[in-house]
Amino acid sequence: MTQNKPVRTAIIGYGLAGAAFHAPLIASTANMEVSAIVTRSQGRQEQALVDFPNAKICCKVDEVFKCADQFDLVVIATPNDTHLDLGLASIYAGIPVVIDKPVAISSAQVEQLISASKEEKVALSVFQNRRWDNDFLTIKKLIEDGKLGQITRMESRFERYRLEPKPNGWRESTSPDEGGGLLFDLGSHLIDQALVLFGKPQQVYAEIMHRRPGVAGDDDTFVALRFANAVVVHIWVSMLAPEVGPRFRLIGIDGTYEKWGLDPQENSLKDGHRPGHWLWGHEHVDHHGKLTTYVDGVKHKVNVESVPGSYQNFYEQMRDTVLHGSPVPVPIEDALVCLKVIEAARQSALTAGPVAIF
Repeated sequence: MTQNKPVRTAIIGYGLAGAAFHAPLIASTANMEVSAIVTRSQGRQEQALVDFPNAKICCKVDEVFKCADQFDLVVIATPNDTHLDLGLASIYAGIPVVIDKPVAISSAQVEQLISASKEEKVALSVFQNRRWDNDFLTIKKLIEDGKLGQITRMESRFERYRLEPKPNGWRESTSPDEGGGLLFDLGSHLIDQALVLFGKPQQVYAEIMHRRPGVAGDDDTFVALRFANAVVVHIWVSMLAPEVGPRFRLIGIDGTYEKWGLDPQENSLKDGHRPGHWLWGHEHVDHHGKLTTYVDGVKHKVNVESVPGSYQNFYEQMRDTVLHGSPVPVPIEDALVCLKVIEAARQSALTAGPVAIF
């Protein structure tokens, strides 16, 4: 494509992911544009037309794939059980594609996507935006700088409190066999972050619970990952936590880092802010993490200003993939590892014991 033209992007799906994450991030990225939005919902079609009056609003995916030469990138933000077919359709149409996490509902499906991507030489990436959360970026830097010494344990949580299922929410009305539930949703973010920090785990243990009436998938889940060098990661995802725990707790031989609250970028997007806005990613000092260390036996506790979150980096890198052939922001092979961990967790929950992996 001509490099002085914007990357013409078609977004398939205009629910929370498509409307609140993908579309605004794409629209605010230089040399990118939202060129088409596909949604079957009449109400979402009307909202998409308000949000992007110059975009083509479609009710069928065929309207994108039958005119593939009009698009440079496809973003798939639909329910998980549709990702394989839509991803393959985009690849075989010759259009680079971004698929929402965790990409598919099984590792076998991810392998199909990888094979097709390589065969057709079409770029494929997974939207793991939480790699650009401020707290995660801060933890990466603390580890790289050796502030805590040898890492022994990490706790990672997405906990909320909502007794009633979300109306019309496919993640809660869909069974885990079809990609529903918290393990596939928020759990895939936390697993991916752990893999980025520590590589492939050697052992997985999980407790996967379904507690609320009217919910088809898991809503209260715990996963333990054991890595090389005796690093252990504990992950909680729950909709039944009246009092939530810290978002991160990172423990090393020389210190502990603890962080409460969530990265502000998601709320900024929902409030209509965009990267470049003066409030983008702004975090009050009260939300900074705490670093506790011991020097000559004396305890020291200091605030750690968070590294600024930067979801925009994902689509900046994906734009460069399309324009210049540079590496994708999140390799699809990472999604394969994540799905294998999810599968091992489900197996562990069934057998009530640890599962060796990799």
